[in-house]
Amino acid sequence: MLVDALTLQLGYNATLVAVGAALLGISAGVTGTFLFLRKRALVADAISHATLPGVGLAFIVMVALGGDGRNLVGLMLGSAASAWIGLLCVQAIVRRTRLAEDSAIGAVLSVFFGFGIVLLTVIQTMSSGRQAGLDGLLLGSTAGMLRQDAIVIAVGGALTLALVMLLRRPMTLVAFDAEYARSIGVEPARVDMMTMGLVLAVTVVGLKIVGLILIVALLIIPPVTARFWTERSERVVAYAAVIGGVSGFVGAAISASAPALPTGPIIVLTCFTLFVASLFLAPRRGVLAAYLHHRQFQQRVHVRQGLLALAQQQPVYEPLTIRLLARDGLARRDGVPTDAGRARAARALRDEHRWQIVQTLPEYEAVSGLYDGLRDIETVLTADQIAQIDGIIGGPREMPA
Repeated sequence: MLVDALTLQLGYNATLVAVGAALLGISAGVTGTFLFLRKRALVADAISHATLPGVGLAFIVMVALGGDGRNLVGLMLGSAASAWIGLLCVQAIVRRTRLAEDSAIGAVLSVFFGFGIVLLTVIQTMSSGRQAGLDGLLLGSTAGMLRQDAIVIAVGGALTLALVMLLRRPMTLVAFDAEYARSIGVEPARVDMMTMGLVLAVTVVGLKIVGLILIVALLIIPPVTARFWTERSERVVAYAAVIGGVSGFVGAAISASAPALPTGPIIVLTCFTLFVASLFLAPRRGVLAAYLHHRQFQQRVHVRQGLLALAQQQPVYEPLTIRLLARDGLARRDGVPTDAGRARAARALRDEHRWQIVQTLPEYEAVSGLYDGLRDIETVLTADQIAQIDGIIGGPREMPA
């Protein structure tokens, strides 16, 4: 069943939902990257929660006009208007009061969401409008999705993605250096508003699939996950798009193969699984890589200290140090140095003396701070400078046999 869902063999509607979820994930990942780089992730949370009153008011208005209160286009328009008002409220509070942005976001988020819950409660008492299941927009629900709903979501996700790609250059400039962007004619405030507008679009498009509460996860988790794999902004954008798209597609496929599972939470859990895998397995920034790097550093320290002890004819008692020296062919298991170990030990002691001289000479003040006990002096000083230092200390010192 899952294989059929992943290969788009479960029917037309299921295919549209999977494609729409993938496009939503791609656009959310790309858009969320600029929020992440701008350090404004909480704004997405405010926007998503501020959509709820618009959903409720749109439902009531459409029912009052004799229409279907669950028309997805009408609900999306209402949620967009409500979210935009919430965003304007946040900006007005920040500009006209002493409150920080996070405080303004908390106030707007709680008030709008509370008002939305009240409206949903009122809607449940109405006798018309097919209000059953409307609360599914909180966490996402594709069980009753119609073909036209899926098409709206897929088209909306594709258009949002296209807009993000068109505006990515000014958004990148503002995210990294707002002052430089202003100096070349890019207005940061305007770009921030465009970014918020794109976040709003992603939030509105994702109401039916992910829900207004969980859409913030799809906006933030993909770029955070992508950051583990690269340090270049354009690659973060690309990786976030892939992670978001895969999460949306696979999550929708899993939900379609087991209809009892909610689509939105499954998509978010899929995205979180990719985050956890990246957290541990990323080659440079992952936990495993950090552990291996720390372990290699410790081993280098043990080898260095062991060589200095051998050079000064001191016994080596630490079992790990002896084992590492033996592994590298520098000493026997009983701690007696080999010929290669004697040569390495003499070089280590000579470099130690060189660094001691470097730290006493004013002309080498700039490089003396680079000494960490492990760095090869040849990577810092030229051959002529090393020869000068060797002259000061009386030339290379050999380890006695």
